[in-house]
Amino acid sequence: MPRRPRGVGAPLYSGLDLWPGLRNARHRPLLAPLVRARIGYPGCVAIEFSEEIPSLRTTMENILAVVQPDKLRAQIAELNEKAAAPDLWDDPSAAQAVTSALSHRQSELDRVTQMSERIDDLEAMVEMAAEDPDEGADILAEAEADLEKLHKDLSDLEIRTLLDGEYDERNAVITIRSGAGGVDAADFAEILLRMYLRWAERHGYPTKVMDTSYAEEAGLKSATFEVQAPYAYGTLSVEAGTHRLVRISPFDNQGRRQTSFAAVEVIPLIETTDHIEIPESELKIDVFRSSGPGGQSVNTTDSAVRMTHIPTGIVVSMQDEKSQIQNRAAALRVLQSRLLVLRHEEEQAKKKELAGDVKASWGDQMRSYVLHPYQMVKDLRTGYEEGNTSNILDGGLNAFIDAGIRWRASGRAAEES
Repeated sequence: MPRRPRGVGAPLYSGLDLWPGLRNARHRPLLAPLVRARIGYPGCVAIEFSEEIPSLRTTMENILAVVQPDKLRAQIAELNEKAAAPDLWDDPSAAQAVTSALSHRQSELDRVTQMSERIDDLEAMVEMAAEDPDEGADILAEAEADLEKLHKDLSDLEIRTLLDGEYDERNAVITIRSGAGGVDAADFAEILLRMYLRWAERHGYPTKVMDTSYAEEAGLKSATFEVQAPYAYGTLSVEAGTHRLVRISPFDNQGRRQTSFAAVEVIPLIETTDHIEIPESELKIDVFRSSGPGGQSVNTTDSAVRMTHIPTGIVVSMQDEKSQIQNRAAALRVLQSRLLVLRHEEEQAKKKELAGDVKASWGDQMRSYVLHPYQMVKDLRTGYEEGNTSNILDGGLNAFIDAGIRWRASGRAAEES
């Protein structure tokens, strides 16, 4: 790191309050030159490390209480055992789920562990600055830069701890629909699709466009895509709602200002189950003699089976096979199929409930993108706004998403209190 001249471009520190340990009398002669070199320098900002570092530790303790590193280590150990199984790749989809979960949890543990170490390193740097009068100014300048990075990274980590919903860890499926505004609304839907795809690309998240319906003149009627990343749903669910665009319409030959709307729907990717295990305790099985046209096994043995699933009340009868064993197996297959359909219907109902009733018209928008007569993007729920519209429409959404997550968390806390 290139050294800055002492007293030039360096921040102002309130000398004897840098850290409680530095108030020791033997440190005062060492600190005095540092303090004198920086007092009165224009644009200097005093940084109280004696307050900043304990504050960082308090924030980190709150994060650790939510993340629970010991629980993470136990999960990693369990997943490592599964990953080491010789038959792991007999089922490729299950193997991918295990390796993905292992990678995610290991990454999360590494992140919180490294953050604690960085705070320790910052404290050590401040102590070194007090003990080295020659290099103290440069060390403190480096400590200031590290402090700024720590604040940002801790803020990002704190956001992750707020994603504690039932489906927050899942991949996200986003649907964008054009609303009021004609061809401008269809074009706006395509702009939003590109914005979210660019956001995912910036973070290195894989995406898959699942469905696209093009409008007649330009743009999209609707588009559905999947974002494959840990906590994708928890992160992007705050983007659900009506988005509003104000601009000079490129499709109006008179160059008039046009307002258009698009609806964004975000749902979690719910994993389907190909096979359903039914405990014997949930089944009631009756046998009876089969009926119908004559045949070798009709009305001679109790080969017919009536199977009732007690929790749901679904009843399946089977008597086409000649033996009770065959009819029982056939009835079980049919019952499993019906339960699978029932589960799918429940999942769809849950998705619809999570997605909510999102409209795309006046009066219910959650964010405005104004490109004329001035440039501003403003979230109407959080009040957060930015003037760099080009960056935002190119995927620079992090600040809006973070503000949305904090806003949602504060709303939940208010409801619980």
